[in-house]
Amino acid sequence: MKHILKGVSAVALACLTAVAHGRAVGYRSPTEFIKPYKRQALQDVVTWDKDTIFINGERLFLYSGEVHPFRLPVPDLHLDVFQKIKAIGYNGVSFYIDWALLEGKPGEYREEGVFDLKPFFDAASEAGIYLIARPGPYINAEVSGGGYPGWIQRVKGTLRTRAEDYLNATDNYMANVGKTLAAAQITNGGPLVLVQPENEYTSSTVEPFPDGYYMQYVEDQLRNAGIVVPLISNDASNSGHNVPGSGEGAVDIYGHDGYPVGFDCSNPEVWGDQQLVTNYYDVHMQQSPNTPYSIMEFQGGSYDPWGGPGFDKCLQLVNAAFERVFYKNIYSFGVTIFNIYMTYGGTNWGNLGHPGDYTSYDYAAIIAEDRQVNREKYSEQKLQANFFKVSPAYLTASRGSLSTTQWTNNPEITVTDATNNSTKFYFTRHTTYNTLDSTSYKLTIPTTAFGNITVPQYNGSDSLSLNGRDTKIHVSDYDIGGTNLIYSTAEIFTWHKYDDRTVLVVYGGPGETHELAIAATGLDVLEGDVKSTSTKGYTLLNFKADGPRKVAKVGVDSDFIYVYMLDRNSAYNYWSIDQEPHSNADAIILKAGYLMRTANVDGTTLDLTGDVNATTPIEILGGAPSDLSKLTFNGNELSFNTTDEGVVNSNIAFSPPTLNIPDLSSLEWKYIDSLPEIQSSYDDSAWKDADLEETYNSYRSLNTPTSLYGSDYGFNTGMLLFRGHFTASGAEKTFFIDTQGGAAYASSVWLDSTFLGSFRGAKGVDFANSTFTLPSLTGNKTYVLTVLVDNQGLDETWTIGEDTSKNPRGIMDYDLDAHDKEDVSWKLTGNLGGEDYVDKTRGPLNEGGLFVERNGLHLPGALDSDASWTNSSGPVESGIAKPGVGFFGAEFELDIPGGWDVPLSFTFTNSTTTAHRVLLYVNGWQYGKYVNNIGPQTVFPVPQGILDYNGTNYLGVAVWGLDEGETKLGGLELGADAIIASGMGEVGNVDGSTYEEREGAY
Repeated sequence: MKHILKGVSAVALACLTAVAHGRAVGYRSPTEFIKPYKRQALQDVVTWDKDTIFINGERLFLYSGEVHPFRLPVPDLHLDVFQKIKAIGYNGVSFYIDWALLEGKPGEYREEGVFDLKPFFDAASEAGIYLIARPGPYINAEVSGGGYPGWIQRVKGTLRTRAEDYLNATDNYMANVGKTLAAAQITNGGPLVLVQPENEYTSSTVEPFPDGYYMQYVEDQLRNAGIVVPLISNDASNSGHNVPGSGEGAVDIYGHDGYPVGFDCSNPEVWGDQQLVTNYYDVHMQQSPNTPYSIMEFQGGSYDPWGGPGFDKCLQLVNAAFERVFYKNIYSFGVTIFNIYMTYGGTNWGNLGHPGDYTSYDYAAIIAEDRQVNREKYSEQKLQANFFKVSPAYLTASRGSLSTTQWTNNPEITVTDATNNSTKFYFTRHTTYNTLDSTSYKLTIPTTAFGNITVPQYNGSDSLSLNGRDTKIHVSDYDIGGTNLIYSTAEIFTWHKYDDRTVLVVYGGPGETHELAIAATGLDVLEGDVKSTSTKGYTLLNFKADGPRKVAKVGVDSDFIYVYMLDRNSAYNYWSIDQEPHSNADAIILKAGYLMRTANVDGTTLDLTGDVNATTPIEILGGAPSDLSKLTFNGNELSFNTTDEGVVNSNIAFSPPTLNIPDLSSLEWKYIDSLPEIQSSYDDSAWKDADLEETYNSYRSLNTPTSLYGSDYGFNTGMLLFRGHFTASGAEKTFFIDTQGGAAYASSVWLDSTFLGSFRGAKGVDFANSTFTLPSLTGNKTYVLTVLVDNQGLDETWTIGEDTSKNPRGIMDYDLDAHDKEDVSWKLTGNLGGEDYVDKTRGPLNEGGLFVERNGLHLPGALDSDASWTNSSGPVESGIAKPGVGFFGAEFELDIPGGWDVPLSFTFTNSTTTAHRVLLYVNGWQYGKYVNNIGPQTVFPVPQGILDYNGTNYLGVAVWGLDEGETKLGGLELGADAIIASGMGEVGNVDGSTYEEREGAY
């Protein structure tokens, strides 16, 4: 216990001792052992006041990006993502934990393999990233059930309430995940600094709401597990639920969401007139004035539904201009805990997504699904986040009010000011925030050096301009290492004071005029056209951001300030890389290319790591040893020269390897029928009898004699299969069926081997009924109806009381002409074993009910099994001859050299009018669902580690033909999305079970 209590205050010791001897899983009184601690810190490492949190006594802007470890199931790639986030100036990552992946069977918590969180924690520590954990139990997150395991459908009580059976159901998960998180807290040497109980506890149809008892129960589950860092909330709007001091269930720090432009990417250029919120700060001061202003989710992109316009459109909607306008608006309110959702989205592999989105969870985030960063919005965030790293005055600045007259000469410009002693920040935007106009203005500001002045000051200078959708942060009386930057209309990227120089990097939008004044004299313009004055104790620099950079050297007697004046697009190539995990005291400022990861000075050696995608000149502006003797990049020594001004120049060569990516059409394909259930010889005796006369599901009562809901029988994910046996009378004419599988699902029906038809699926449609005409049946003969239903995942329960996560999957109703419903005897199946799922390595959601999945034929090694494989030309050339499901398997080799990051994707080409669905398996991992008649996704990235980059890979393709006639894929290719020389380190292959004959498979 002693090591667990590192950093814990004495005040909390008695409370934690009680926890150590506290109630076991299944307790009923959530306050029996932990009394509400009334905002009294349980440790002294992470603390807070009204302005910011403190970590080890240091005031901090916690700038965070959302990343979900379960959406990138390759532990060796966590560090890659963290380093890319750290490189843009963030110091935090927020992450959800998906209960559904960890407790697929009630009472059996499995946190191992790709679901082990420790590698995620270790990578965060190595990169210098603080973590915010969001374990739920409810998370939303666009995952199946909102994070609830499928068996939650059998819980009668209302979800996300004080219902006793629901609370009991959460206990095992919360106790176990809480223990894992407790061990990773900063008080125990880990990276975890904040924990969020529940998620978006905001909207409800039931009373009481907000329910303090319920929230306190969840909070005490965490405290009982040993969580001592502050608890922070995430209200879905700034509604003030559970704010500190509100009584039972109150959190330590209040936070909320913000998604101002919503999630419709169809019209990406349209910003509504009322989407820029201006009252957040005032509401915060009313609700929680004694905690830092915190936004736990602010829009970093958008999800995209089945049939949506695609993430390219979402990238246009939430682009760099959006970041400049909406994020800087949030800064004007004084936010100091700020989390961008998403920052890396990842992939909804293995059925983990909810019905509202498809396999890709790219989210149009600043880091793409395939981990590439060449998006303008990544670079824009680098400019913004780095500014706050070097602007401590912002953290405790008082906030002013909006004004169109106090600071500018043009009412079309609105300014919000913030002040800390003499330092002022001016958040400047268009009064009509969504205009595309270019507006000229001058700024009238107070300064300690000049008094009240109007800038630009330089005689004959152009006015300032705000061009289109943009916002700027101007400053005055801003300290740069002991020298006063009297004002700057150019925005600050970064600065650092070194022993031999101070480096200041500023920028403006392309073509704009900017001006800054420094309280120092002595001027030497080293590059470019700079209008300048240096007299009476100050130097004024006026420049146009027109492409070529401008460089000025200000000062005398070796105490020089080097000012780099850039246009914004050029600034994107500059980096400020910390040497220490949580300190920028020894930052290296340099100009480079695609990505810089780390920098380390050791004596007279400077070691850099990063990525390049072209031959790249580098220029180290500050931080290199004055007597630099050795410079390396990714371990390779570079030649360099040092200018008279002490700038180090070098060049990183780029010579990409020749890649041998296999042509999938030339592989030796094998084929097996994956719907043998429609054959007359098929034996379904091992299937579950659908014999429950009452459903466990409280969401929807039965319209059938026995339940035909998958989760009533433990089948919670993937394809569901039903077989209905009946004896014909000969009078049957039609068969009616109502199925439900979630948005954009599909279903097909056969009578014995005769195809009756399909519901082909449609955007947003989650249930459908069909009436099929039957062929003539022979009296007293037994027939079987086979129904295949695509389970698209379980719905979320965003609104408390609606219980939509219980919305069942399967057959809702049916009617066989000339029969009572009881005349049909049903069996059903899903994944082999149901909640006793077989493949523990890939978790409870990776497999559904297809024959090949139940028999493990999608796993590596299956081609050598005794299954009834036949040779084939593959899913493109051969396809399947009639409606049903066919499975194609093949192996291929990859040999991609180390030191190169080569993201690979499978791409489908649609050149057929027949509706079909395809499941893509890569080395046993289900990494794609392609739906040709709904879309939009055709490109499916698969990461290294799932793909073996230096060995044999097994590719499985399950094709479901929904229409009469043959189904062939229009094309299927594997290709490289980029070739990048990378310092990300080695990536090992993820362990996954291989094929072996499965006991009890059918």
